[in-house]
Amino acid sequence: MAVNYVCRHCRASMGSIESTEITESRLGFHFLTPDERRDIIAYDPNGDITVRVTCDYCREAYESHPELTLLSSPLQ
Repeated sequence: MAVNYVCRHCRASMGSIESTEITESRLGFHFLTPDERRDIIAYDPNGDITVRVTCDYCREAYESHPELTLLSSPLQ
């Protein structure tokens, strides 16, 4: 099983964890509400997990230019 971290805005790969010993509890997923889980975590049919987070570049862009949140795909 692999856990792949991808930016939710620019879709850049931010890293991956490949291990059979990784659990959702060890990753802290159990702290998320059901709505947050649906928004952040996607389960692939092959057993991999994709976690959608915000990369530093996109975070800085949104902090510097909050008007970007009004656009549907501002950072692609």
